[in-house]
Amino acid sequence: MIRETDDAPVDPLDNGIVIQLRVLNELPPAALDLLSSSGYVAYGRYQVSKSESDQETVIRLRLEVLTQPYVKQFAGVDDWLLPRYREMPRDGFCVGAFHGEKLVGLALGEPQLWNRTLWVWEMAVTAGYQRQGIGRQLLDELAERARAAGLRTLTCETQSTNLPAIRFYRRVGFLLEGVDLSYYTNQDWFDGEVAVFMKRRLD
Repeated sequence: MIRETDDAPVDPLDNGIVIQLRVLNELPPAALDLLSSSGYVAYGRYQVSKSESDQETVIRLRLEVLTQPYVKQFAGVDDWLLPRYREMPRDGFCVGAFHGEKLVGLALGEPQLWNRTLWVWEMAVTAGYQRQGIGRQLLDELAERARAAGLRTLTCETQSTNLPAIRFYRRVGFLLEGVDLSYYTNQDWFDGEVAVFMKRRLD
């Protein structure tokens, strides 16, 4: 089930489509379809290098233009993660973007009270509705709710190969604040897909 937020933006897009944001009381089945169909195509990536000594440790990200596009298709929500996603709406930080009754965008947030952070686990907009400001609206809604709850930052994880996501997050107020060279596997750095962590500060 869903309920509308009291202050949900109802904005016409460039093509006249009206999108409404609603806070989710539970994860609708369409959410899994949306997440299963997500992925990206990148024409550049951040090449990660590291040097380490007693005097200085440097991790550097340098933008590299690709001669062939990097294509990534996510397999969907892992079985171990699905129960956790189903619990998240109870905290009030999961928001859907709807065109009528059709779910066209989704942001799933989970508060971490020990450091006053809202972890953004998922942010996706379905094909055909992208590049129209829906992702920005979703994250702005999470930011307002997080700020009202006394949280200080939104935090998300993406990959050094996901240049479209990094550029999008920067446009909506995030900065790259962390790198993990072995977040996915022990071969991440060598394979070229490294986890990066981005934050949007709220105070």
